[in-house]
Amino acid sequence: MTTSDSQGAARKGSDKHKMKSASRLYAVQALFQMEHSNLTFDKVIVEFEDHRFGAVYDGDEMAEGDSKSFRKLIEGAVNEQAKIDQMTDRALVAKWPIARIDPTLRALFRAAGAEFLTGKTPPKVVINEFVDIARAFFPEGKEPKFVNAVLDHMAREAAPEAF
Repeated sequence: MTTSDSQGAARKGSDKHKMKSASRLYAVQALFQMEHSNLTFDKVIVEFEDHRFGAVYDGDEMAEGDSKSFRKLIEGAVNEQAKIDQMTDRALVAKWPIARIDPTLRALFRAAGAEFLTGKTPPKVVINEFVDIARAFFPEGKEPKFVNAVLDHMAREAAPEAF
């Protein structure tokens, strides 16, 4: 493999990683939107894939998402919502059930929970990715640390063999 080949491979890998990361962010946004609208699962997926992936807003281009990863997260979060919400509840203190959690965090926990249950990505990677998403939504708050703690608990329950 030549130097230019290895650089191209690194860029492709980097692009694939960026697309998967963007898909996680889009999944959180889509789950939030589903909770606050009457849009169905299928309509939200189509809206994001057709109008949000790679869209340009005020001169800023949004990242391109990976449709397969995005769909898998949304489907997993919807199909496994009761199980994910129970895992989240067990990670929270008794006075703060998931119904009382900020809706953005609720969507984030559901997307991450879906990846813990249905994905092949190591749990520690999933935690890091979703903590980064929490930082994007709450850059000045304590939420990223809270997300880290809750996701760590959820990951240990979903995939104890990984720890």
